[in-house]
Parts: sequence; C-alpha cells; structure tokens
Amino acid sequence: MFDILKSTYEGKKVFLTGHTGFKGSWMLVILKVLGARTKGYSLVPEGNPNLYDLIEGNGLCESIIHDILDVKFLEKELFDFQPDFIFHFAAQSLVRKSYNTPLETFEVNMMGTSNLLNAARELTRKCSIVVVTTDKVYENLEKDYAYTESDKLGGFDPYSSSKACAEIATGSFRQSFFHPDNYEDHNICLATARSGNVIGGGDWAEDRIIPDIVRSLDAGEKLNLRNPASTRPWQHVLEPLYGYLLLGAKMEEEPQRFADAFNFGPSEGDELSVEDLVKIALDKWGSGEYEVSSDVDAPHEAGLLKLDISKAGDQLGWKPKMSSREAIDKTVEWYTTYKDDPIGITEQQIRAYFGTE
Repeated sequence: MFDILKSTYEGKKVFLTGHTGFKGSWMLVILKVLGARTKGYSLVPEGNPNLYDLIEGNGLCESIIHDILDVKFLEKELFDFQPDFIFHFAAQSLVRKSYNTPLETFEVNMMGTSNLLNAARELTRKCSIVVVTTDKVYENLEKDYAYTESDKLGGFDPYSSSKACAEIATGSFRQSFFHPDNYEDHNICLATARSGNVIGGGDWAEDRIIPDIVRSLDAGEKLNLRNPASTRPWQHVLEPLYGYLLLGAKMEEEPQRFADAFNFGPSEGDELSVEDLVKIALDKWGSGEYEVSSDVDAPHEAGLLKLDISKAGDQLGWKPKMSSREAIDKTVEWYTTYKDDPIGITEQQIRAYFGTE
C-alpha cells in the first residue's frame, strides 16, 4: 500500500488545511515520508505542548498561518499554489466546546469549507479534494446500527450539526460546480471522508479521553470519567489518514467514480466503551486510577455510535490494520517515549504501519 501512495504523491503539490492540528501534524509527517510538497493553511497550533511544534512542522511544509474565513487571502494562497490535491482538515473539532461557541463552530466548519470549495473553482489544473468531516454527521438514533454513507445526515450538538452542514455544502458544490459527469470541463474531483474517535500520540486537546488520561497521569491525579458506558469506534490516527490518502489516489485514477462520501472506522464488532479504553490504556501505562463522576447537567453527547465501512473496503480496498487494543498500545507507546525524539517516534510508527521500516 505504501508503493501505491508514494507513486501517487511523490513530487505532487498538496494543500493541507488544519496542518497545525493533531491529525494535520500526523498528515504532514506522512506526506514528508511520501515525498510530497505540502503547503499548510491553518491557525497557530493550540496548547503547550502541541504536536506541530514538537515535530518542527514549519520544516515539513510551507506554513501559512491565517484564518480560513478570510476569503480573499485563502483564494490567493490556493490559486498561487495550484495544488494537485487538497485535504481539508481545518475545523472546530470539539463537541463540548461547540456548546460554548456555536456560532464560531458553524462559521468555521460550514463557511470555512464553503470558502475553500469556492476558491477551488478558480484552479486551472486538475485537483482532487477530500473534505474531512466526522462520523457524527449522521442523525444518530442511538441504536445498535452501523451507519452507511446513504443514511440521513443530522447532528444533535452544534459540532455534529455543523459538520453535517459541511457535508451538505460539499454535496451542493459537487452537484453545482464539480459534477462528475462534467469533469473534463472543471477538472475537480470532490469527495468527503467521515471518521472520528481518533486516538494517537500527540493529542493534547481538551475533553478528549486520551489527553485527559495523559494529563491525569502527569498530575498524579485520578481520571474523572463522564460517560464510562459510551461506546465509540476507536481507531488509531494512521487508519483514517491512510484512508484519506488512498481515496485521493483513487480519485486521481478515476475522478468520475470516486467523487463521493466514504466512512472510515474500525472493523465490525471492534467498538469499546470509554471505560474499557481507559482500563486498557492504564494497564499498558502501568499506573493510574480513575473514578466515575457523571454530571447530570453536562451537555448531551451520544452514547452509541457505529459506522459501516464496507463501501471503503469494496471500492477503495481499504481496511483497518489495527484493532482497538493495538491502537491504544501504539498511542501509549508514543506518549511514553516521545520526549527523547518526537519526530523520530512519529515517523517510526508511520513506517511500521506502512511496512517500510
């Protein structure tokens, strides 16, 4: 699979929004390994520490620190670069934060996506665009059911709803300006990728379970679990990133076929509850304790979520390589070893995943 990706991306120009974030930083290192030329567009990295600074991300790309809501600036940077591929990661990506900043969440996630796609209308060369949304774009009925790409979009909280809006906006741009039947006229292939509950080294965001574990261990305190029984399709960050890159490669080969939506998640039956994940992680660490401290006044968060990933398997040939337990092991391994060589352990895990060690 590495050979397929390298032959696709080596020497190609990739425009990556949200490159200073957790997933964006991992993507930067992968693109470096693949030999791509990357231009990143994002806000300053948040938090101290943060993965982007640890891997010295400015040395891995041409970094543009600017707001995706600045339409004219974004248009100029995109047009001047004329990318072969665009991966759109930039987002307000936290559910609980979206309750506090709903307008910002809708602006960034819906209008930021629309700004990027409108700017892409002015490109003068062939380009494949992958808009990354989330597994939470579906109208979640909290049933034991795996959502398929054709299921109804929705979203209870502002984050989920804003990402569903981004999906609808992307579909509108595809139908209105980038229709697959008219590809020879516009040369744009546009797809969306839906995944979530991603874990991996280098995430220090608020209100995410692995960063919460790391912070509690560093402070020598018990971890407080809000929703221990909530079940999620946990996956290592490398799994969806491989999916996005493979989707981009397929889009370049057959742009009229792959301008569509795709789910990326773990294998069927490989979901774990939050409490199970914590137990496995603390056991791997060899220390740490937790306690359940549910808050009846806490904002709503879904208790059950599953994705059907058969379309990605059937059409892309993609399937997860790690079980949830292996994903947790790799994540703990990163946090317990990164201080000596952050870029080294990150690249080592990437090469091990792709079998190029």
